[in-house]
Amino acid sequence: MLSIFRASLARRAFLTAGLCAITGLAAAPVWAQQPTQQITYLLPAPANLPAFAPLMLAEKKGYYAAEGLSVRWLTVQGGADVGKQLASGNGDLGGGLGDTPIVLRPNGIPIKGVALLGGRTLHQLVVRDDANIKSPADLKGKMITVLAYQDTGFYATLGLLASAGLTRNDARIQGAGPAGVWQQVATGKAEVMVGTPEWAQNIEDAGVKITMTSTDKYFPGMAQAILASDKTIAEKPEMIRKFVHATLKSVAEIMRDPAGAAKDYCAAVPAYKGKEAEIEKILTYYARNVYPGQQRLGAFDPARVTKLQDFYAQEKVIREKSNPADLYTNQFVQ
Repeated sequence: MLSIFRASLARRAFLTAGLCAITGLAAAPVWAQQPTQQITYLLPAPANLPAFAPLMLAEKKGYYAAEGLSVRWLTVQGGADVGKQLASGNGDLGGGLGDTPIVLRPNGIPIKGVALLGGRTLHQLVVRDDANIKSPADLKGKMITVLAYQDTGFYATLGLLASAGLTRNDARIQGAGPAGVWQQVATGKAEVMVGTPEWAQNIEDAGVKITMTSTDKYFPGMAQAILASDKTIAEKPEMIRKFVHATLKSVAEIMRDPAGAAKDYCAAVPAYKGKEAEIEKILTYYARNVYPGQQRLGAFDPARVTKLQDFYAQEKVIREKSNPADLYTNQFVQ
């Protein structure tokens, strides 16, 4: 009897071990089906700028992780440099303006916009009130700061000047970096800045009265765009789709509730702790003046792209035009 009992225990142990092994084998593919994909995203300026709030909030809230992505953020010297680096294979995705492919394609740099973060333009014309500048025509002879000569803000400045019949030689344009771009205006070394709303906020915080006007009042610029090389679009379409989906989810949340987004952003970026009111003001400006205006969030408007490229060509900012289909794709915007 004892031998039978022992045999029964042995059979149960064998069956239990076998069941555990089978269960383990069944569970293993679940992990294999959801590997984390490492990607590199190139930023045109430091990551802590509120302009990149949709990206940083998507990261903090786990939207990229939920898509199976692990993002490495790397800062380079402006949007044009982002495009050049992507074309060289030094990143998977990156940020610039929707204008960026228009400027770079004629130079043999094969990149496209894969999502547009807003229906209006990112760059603002910011002037000191004591400079008595009422329109782009008044920029003649003025010192204008931009992030960098490799940044699309520089090309936006050329577009502003061209809208008044002026050229680069009619003003003094200074690529001043992410600090100098606003500090030079705040200290009076420059009268004008072409840059983002948060840099304008920095000037106001320094006690200087300014007037901020969206540059699309004078020419059809565009908002920030997620950029990719033709090669990456062909080889990694699902990765792009996942990144775009997570980012646009974040943009939509900021549009719905900029105050709530400001609190989340300040919690995510320690440098802004205690500055919730300031960040709320900036994100509200984005939500009301930069992000709106698209029939489908994230999608490029073919007419706007064509109009902007025609403007750049007419004003000789670019030497030749590209096929509009080579400048952007809406295939990743759901």
